Amino acid sequence: MSARRSWTSPGPLLTALLFWLACLFALPAQARELLLVSTEQSAALQDFADALAKRRPHDQVRLESPENLPPPDKLDGETRLLLLGSGALNWRLASHDAPPALTLLVSRVEARQVLGGRDVPHLTLLWSDPPPARQLALALQMSPRPQRIGVLLGPSSEFLLEELQHSAEKLGVELVSERQTRADDSRPLRELLARSDLLLGLDDKQLYNAQTIKGILLSAYAENRALIGPTAAFVRAGSLASTYSDQSDWLETLDSLLEQPAQQWPRSLYPKRFKVQSNRQVARSLGIDLPVDADLAQRLAEGEKP
Repeated sequence: MSARRSWTSPGPLLTALLFWLACLFALPAQARELLLVSTEQSAALQDFADALAKRRPHDQVRLESPENLPPPDKLDGETRLLLLGSGALNWRLASHDAPPALTLLVSRVEARQVLGGRDVPHLTLLWSDPPPARQLALALQMSPRPQRIGVLLGPSSEFLLEELQHSAEKLGVELVSERQTRADDSRPLRELLARSDLLLGLDDKQLYNAQTIKGILLSAYAENRALIGPTAAFVRAGSLASTYSDQSDWLETLDSLLEQPAQQWPRSLYPKRFKVQSNRQVARSLGIDLPVDADLAQRLAEGEKP
């Protein structure tokens, strides 16, 4: 009888051990300092820092300007840096050694301009611009479906051409391109519009900015051509549509990465979660039929599943 009891009910020592293990696994992960660094201070950035702190209550989250910080290589190695923008990225690059860093609010083109071809250890880039392949897939969701998609490239963005061509081939659409080297030269855009059914914008601020967007849109609409992208901000200006990730999408991505050892962070990535924003007035004026934004996002997400 005593032997049967020893198998069916744990003794005092085993009970204590099980209780200790339960308490151990109930403890939160080791708290770390999450240092958000930005050369610009704004209410929006503070809201982001506050939202991250709310999401990770066991970590210490603070937002600082580089001028208020020591050099990166003087920081505690357990600190996790979140670099907001190219100014903070340049501050990090001034030191050869620094804690692991996640870089946000930097586009592919901006990173290329800052980093060139350098591969910086312990630095992960979370791209702010929409993935080119996703933007191409968005363009193919409209009716009538474009057969030729035009892309304007500048000296800073032409490195994306090979990736765009590969994505276009996979999607079964023809990609045509033109290179523009001077902002006052409108011939590449005119030639591109004549050879394509739709214009795909890249987040290259030398080509697409507050001064150039009006002329680009007027030229495109004169040829009954829509513009996809380059970002959601341009949809309000008159672009047809764009994919984008909002604050909640970025917070989820950061939360997932911060749960992993920094050694497992990828070199770069886009958020998995995203949304679509479209301009229905532009669609109607161009005779384009588009599903609602939520349906568009769902279709694109399903197409990206492995």
